[in-house]
Amino acid sequence: MFGFMLAKKAEHSITIMSRVLGVSRSGYHAWVKRAPSPRALADAALTDRIAEIHTESRKTYGSPRVHAELRLGDGARVGRKRIERLMRRAGLSGQLKRRRGKTTIRVQGLRTAPDLVERDFDPTEPNRLWCADITYIRTWEGWLYLASVMDCYSRRIVGWAMADHLRSELVVDALQMAVARRRPDAGLVHHSDQGSQYTSLVFTRRCRSVGIEVSMGSRGDCFDNAVLESFHASLKKDLIHRQSWPTKAEARTAVFDYIETFYNRRRRHSLLGMLSPVDYENSTLRDTGKSLAASRLASPNKNLFTTTSTAQAA
Repeated sequence: MFGFMLAKKAEHSITIMSRVLGVSRSGYHAWVKRAPSPRALADAALTDRIAEIHTESRKTYGSPRVHAELRLGDGARVGRKRIERLMRRAGLSGQLKRRRGKTTIRVQGLRTAPDLVERDFDPTEPNRLWCADITYIRTWEGWLYLASVMDCYSRRIVGWAMADHLRSELVVDALQMAVARRRPDAGLVHHSDQGSQYTSLVFTRRCRSVGIEVSMGSRGDCFDNAVLESFHASLKKDLIHRQSWPTKAEARTAVFDYIETFYNRRRRHSLLGMLSPVDYENSTLRDTGKSLAASRLASPNKNLFTTTSTAQAA
């Protein structure tokens, strides 16, 4: 009550507000002169730290990830409800998701690969299951398309490519980056929707050349590729929808920075115990005595693509 009076004293007199609200003027003035309580001081210090975390997250974190950063990063013992209350009071919030459009182009009558995943997106080790999808970015110069490849073990984006077209080369470039980085053994499953880019002969041949099995979800069901849908939704709400993009070059640079600097290495993931994809890989593989680097040296893949990926050049 007194806090409301303090906030509105420039608009209304204390006498009138005291009469309307049924409180005494002396009580209000005593409250104003009273020193802040230890709880209020602690809330103020915590709010400052919350604001700092929110800024470091590029103003994308809501209360769950802010709470995780305080708990895991700072070692602080604080309740999530308290974080929600302080963020609401400070006017801080995460980004809201928007509905996405469609980039899937199907060729009628073309034979597609079977669904080898059946919505089980939790492999027990890296390079067993990759998921892929395409999304779009609106710029003042026209549409820009992003093809992404995710390792479902850690939800890490291992390959990506951008172009101003939706031809098969876009998804092949993303695949090339992923293979060059991870050097997977034969038997890896690559899962996608039934878009014409993924059913094209050039793409399926590239997969077979390095021992990758092709899998595709059922037609028109986003849940069959939910993990990539979720990543692209996060990209849109964290970055793309927060501003306009005058040039394609600006959008390319921003997406590169988001994927390689923020999402893979810093952004806490709710399905990974609030670790980032890179930290999750490092911690789990260290605990089991494995490493991606060691596996690459132990079983080099001689059939890796030799052409330079346009995605890496971007």
